[in-house]
Amino acid sequence: MRKARRLVLMLVIGANKAIDRGESIMQVGQKAPEFELEAYVSGQFKKLKLSDFKGKWVVLFFYPRDFTFVCPTELKGFANAAKEFEAKKAVILSASTDSVFSHKAWFEKDLPEVKYPVLADTSHTLSRDYGVLLEDSGAALRGTFIIDPQGVLQWMVVSNLNVGRSVAETLRVLDALQTGELCPIEWKQGVKTLGKA
Repeated sequence: MRKARRLVLMLVIGANKAIDRGESIMQVGQKAPEFELEAYVSGQFKKLKLSDFKGKWVVLFFYPRDFTFVCPTELKGFANAAKEFEAKKAVILSASTDSVFSHKAWFEKDLPEVKYPVLADTSHTLSRDYGVLLEDSGAALRGTFIIDPQGVLQWMVVSNLNVGRSVAETLRVLDALQTGELCPIEWKQGVKTLGKA
């Protein structure tokens, strides 16, 4: 309970500091923050920008650190579902505040099935822009963001470090967003929507 209170306090303090600096807090329905970062992609280092994926849905997820325990379960989970995301015209991007060299060392050894880009946010700019940076440790919270083909943020979820996210829920929400219609609780593909807003 104390950890949860501390986390909420850190997020509130971080938001207040951003406001004090004149920065806006990112919200669903706004343009997603642009970036240009080095990434580890299947054994290579590449520079990537969010605008490289214009016209596609982007699922961007942050994880705290390389060489940890919960993170590889999520990274493998997204890798196992890569074809499902691809079929929905969506690209997966992951990010942590580790370097591309750390990514290379870890992914080549323990996560060879991960073929999607892994961004290296060593400056903490990306994590800070997306509101997931823990300033005291330099790690990112488990944030998941779905960005539409026009670069607008449509969905986001941020959770604490000790609980892994659900790839199935991310796919479900992506399906719902792609209908462009009103989707009730627990809606799944194949179920009738509530129509247009």
